[in-house]
Amino acid sequence: MVIPPWIINPYGDIEETNVIIQEELTELSTNEELKVQFKNGYQQFWMQNNIPVTYPVLWNIARKFLVSFPSSYLVERGFSVVTNLLNEKKKQTGHH
Repeated sequence: MVIPPWIINPYGDIEETNVIIQEELTELSTNEELKVQFKNGYQQFWMQNNIPVTYPVLWNIARKFLVSFPSSYLVERGFSVVTNLLNEKKKQTGHH
C-alpha cells in the first residue's frame, strides 16, 4: 500500500491531488495552530480531534492509511476521537 505524500506531509506539494483535496489541503496549510502540531509526527497530526470535523475529505482518506498501520497509541487515540465525536453529536441533538 502506498501512502499519498500529502498524508505524510500535508504542507508539501499538493499538485497531484484532486481539486476537493487541494481545497482542504490549502485551507489546512494556512492553519498555523495545526502546523505547530505537525512537528509531533504525521500520525499524531491526523489524529487531532478537530481534523475529522474541519477537513472531512482529507480525514476520510488519511484515516484509512492510519488504521492500516495501527500502534496501540493510534488505536486508543482513534477510539477517543470517535467517542468524542459521538458525545458532541449527542450534545448537539439533545440526546443524552
